[in-house]
Amino acid sequence: MKKVFMAMALVGLMGAATGAAAQEAATAQQQKMTVCNQQASKQSLKGDERKTFMSSCLKKNSTTADGKVLTAQQQRMKDCNAQAKSKSLAGDARKTFMSSCLKK
Repeated sequence: MKKVFMAMALVGLMGAATGAAAQEAATAQQQKMTVCNQQASKQSLKGDERKTFMSSCLKKNSTTADGKVLTAQQQRMKDCNAQAKSKSLAGDARKTFMSSCLKK
């Protein structure tokens, strides 16, 4: 009887772990959807343009090396860093640019 109970408890724990992983994946996708929606809204996209943008945005790989989806702030930081690098900004000019870029 104890063996049966232990086996059932083990199965229950495994199921809970699987459910938590699925919930975490859904949360990552939800975060990505939120970021893409914010970007589409900033660009005032409507109709087919918005659908096309959302499709490409959701397909983009905006994840970190460990597979986590970037938050909106992290994605903004990544984008602003890329812009600052392409403009070859350094020192105070970079600080000023990053500050204004991150506030947008």
